[in-house]
Amino acid sequence: MPEPTPYEITTPRPFTPPRLPAGQPVILPAEIPPGVDWVTLPNGVRTLAYTQPAAPPQVPVTAPQPVPAWAKTTALLAPTVGGGIAAGGIGLSYAAPGLIAMSHALWSAAALVVAAVITVPVLLRTTRRAIGDGTGPGTGQGGGATHITQNITATGMFGRAIGTINHR
Repeated sequence: MPEPTPYEITTPRPFTPPRLPAGQPVILPAEIPPGVDWVTLPNGVRTLAYTQPAAPPQVPVTAPQPVPAWAKTTALLAPTVGGGIAAGGIGLSYAAPGLIAMSHALWSAAALVVAAVITVPVLLRTTRRAIGDGTGPGTGQGGGATHITQNITATGMFGRAIGTINHR
C-alpha cells in the first residue's frame, strides 16, 4: 500500500476579487500600483498591502588597485616605439633611390673584383712565359728556374726550431 504524501498538492485558483461591502470600489489586478500586492492575513482575510521588493544581491566593492609600473612603462613606450618605426619608414622611403644606386655600385664593384681575381693571374702567367724562356738573368745553371725549399723541425711545444734552406 502506497504511503500518503507528506504535503498536499494544490493547483492555483483563478483570481477572484474579495467580496466587498456595497459602498467600496473594486480594484482590478491591472490597476494595482507597483509595491502593492494582495496578501493573506493570518485570519484568512485577503487584502492589499505595501510589500518590500526583494533586494538585489549586493556586489562586493573592491578597493581600486594601483596601476602596475610595467603597464605604465609599456603605455609610455608604445607611442615612442611607433613613432620611431614611422620615422624609420619615412627615412627609408627618402633614401630608397640612393640605396638602389649604392646597391648597383656594390654589384659593379663586386664584378670588378671578380674580374681582377681572374685576369691578374692570367696576365702574370702569360708575361712569365714570354720573359722566362731560359736566357734571362737569375735563371741559375743551364737556364732552368731556381727552386727554393725550406725544412723546419722543432721538438716539444716550446722547443727550439732548426731549419735548412736548399737552392736547386
